[in-house]
Amino acid sequence: MRASQPAAFRQAKCLCYQLGIVATRQPMLTSPHFVRLTLMPKIPLMDYVGNPLLTCLLLVLLWLQWRFPLRRQHFSVLHRLVRNFVLSIPGFAIVRLAMLPIPIAIAIWALDQHIGLLNWCHLPTWALVIVTFLLMDYAYWWWHWAMHMVPFFWRFHNVHHTDLDLDVSTAARFHFGEMILSTGFLSLAVVLFGIGPMMLVAFFITFEAATLFHHSNWRLPIPVERILNLILVTPRMHGIHHSIVQRETNSNWGTMFCWWDKLHRTLRRDVPQDAITIGVAAYREENELTLGKLFALPFRTQREWRLPNGDIPDREPQPAEELAE
Repeated sequence: MRASQPAAFRQAKCLCYQLGIVATRQPMLTSPHFVRLTLMPKIPLMDYVGNPLLTCLLLVLLWLQWRFPLRRQHFSVLHRLVRNFVLSIPGFAIVRLAMLPIPIAIAIWALDQHIGLLNWCHLPTWALVIVTFLLMDYAYWWWHWAMHMVPFFWRFHNVHHTDLDLDVSTAARFHFGEMILSTGFLSLAVVLFGIGPMMLVAFFITFEAATLFHHSNWRLPIPVERILNLILVTPRMHGIHHSIVQRETNSNWGTMFCWWDKLHRTLRRDVPQDAITIGVAAYREENELTLGKLFALPFRTQREWRLPNGDIPDREPQPAEELAE
């Protein structure tokens, strides 16, 4: 019986067990090669490696942004931490129950069916890692762009941007509806690119670490940040993306690598951090950003990008692309 199983299926089954997923082949009327995946509650690489690493990174960044703050905070830090993390609970549940298991199952199916770009190529492991990270990070650049530019998507992503200060807790402030949409996007990317199950989890852990890092309010020394910003998205760079000036919000879309913003000429590094007002222009009052109202925000009428007094915040674009204090 085992000898009749294709090599790709045996490889997929091996990966399933490594990821905590059981795969069984059952005959079906529509397809004799149908693979049924039963999701188990454990994904060892994420649960035993990824989550502890991300938790440690979160705690370290919380301390670093308290010890070396980049921007002055205007609202209660403790209140924001509690609100952002409570808001994130449904999203975390969706990530663990759907956003990881569903794309992993699809990745195993794509491997078995030999579907997707990387399943058609025979690359050495080091090249496969590089290509996977580049393809996925660039795909997420476009996904982030779509979350701002497509009105339906913006309804959900707006919850993330309405935070009135920006720090590492903002990295958890995502509406559960955005997590559901992201599950569909990630599943599509996995099929198109043929991302392997193990590579998918490794990318996801790195992606989440990068999200925590660039949302943090950690003041890196300017020379260090300039070196990092040759490759990575940094806290100063992402701080500009959270400005209430819409021209600045519509820049710096990257998550891990800053190259995509250079490629599309959307890179901004010229705004001093003390000149940035964090948030969305139309939502400036804390009493409008309670937990209940944030959960309901995507389903309510969206306001124009104006301050409550009707003004549109703006700033003259600077000619230089220098990392500003």
